[in-house]
Amino acid sequence: MQITSHIVDTPPRDAATVLMLREGSTGLEVLLLKRHTDSKDLGGAFVFPGGKRDEADASPSTLASLDLALTDLHAQLGEPDITPEHAGSLFAAALREAQEECGLQLSCTDLKPWSRWITPRMPSMMSKRFDTRFFLARAPTAQTAVQDNHETTEILWASPRQALMQYWAGDILLAPPQIMSLSHLSLFQNVDHALEDAAQRRPPVIQPEPFDVEGMRVICYPGDPKHPVQQRALPGPSRLHFRNKRFEPEGGLNALLHGKL
Repeated sequence: MQITSHIVDTPPRDAATVLMLREGSTGLEVLLLKRHTDSKDLGGAFVFPGGKRDEADASPSTLASLDLALTDLHAQLGEPDITPEHAGSLFAAALREAQEECGLQLSCTDLKPWSRWITPRMPSMMSKRFDTRFFLARAPTAQTAVQDNHETTEILWASPRQALMQYWAGDILLAPPQIMSLSHLSLFQNVDHALEDAAQRRPPVIQPEPFDVEGMRVICYPGDPKHPVQQRALPGPSRLHFRNKRFEPEGGLNALLHGKL
C-alpha cells in the first residue's frame, strides 16, 4: 500500500456503495470484493460493491422505474440541498452497481442510507475524489453473490470482526473507509439491528482530514481534536495512522473492535 500526497482540486464525483449484509453462523456478515490487482485505485484491496453515478442513473426512464417515490428517497437521504431527482439517481446507482459488481438484484425498499463519505483534497490512496453515499441492504436469500472477474476477482463474506482481524493479520488489504465502516458494523449482532439503526438516524457526513506528523500520514475523523467538526460521526477511533504499511488506530485492533477481543 502506497500513500500519496498529491492534491486533487476537481470537485468530488457522486458515487454509491452498498454494504450487503446477511445472517451468518455467528451473526451479521458483510460482503467484500477484492479489486483487481491491476486497478489504478485500491488495486488488491477488499471493498464494498459500488462505483460512480452514471448519467443514465438520472434519466427519466430510470427514475420512473424506481419502486419508491422520489420524495421518499430524498427524505431518506436527508440532504435538503439536492433535488428529489438527484436523490433518486443515487439510489439507482447503488442498485446498478450491486447488480454489476456482485450480481445481486435489489430494489429501493432494500436500501437504507447509512453514511456519506467525501474524499479529501489529499486522498492518500486515490487519484480521484468521490462523494459516496453508503447504503445498507439485506442480501436476497434466493440469489448468490459472485465477482465480475473484471473489476473484482474474489468475494469474501465475513463478520465485521473477522474481516478486521484478517486485515490485522495481513491476510487482506482494506482502505480507511472500509476499516472505519467495519468497525462501526461490529457493534451490531444481526442484520435487523443494523438496518433498524440506519432507519432511525440521518446518515452522518464524514469528511476525513489527512495530515502528516514526522513523515507519517494521519487521517482524522469528526470528533477528533484535529478535525474541524467536533461532533463525532462514527463510533470507534477518531484517527488512523499509517504505519507498518497499513492504517492503524491508537490502541491497535482492540480499538477497532471497541475494546472486545
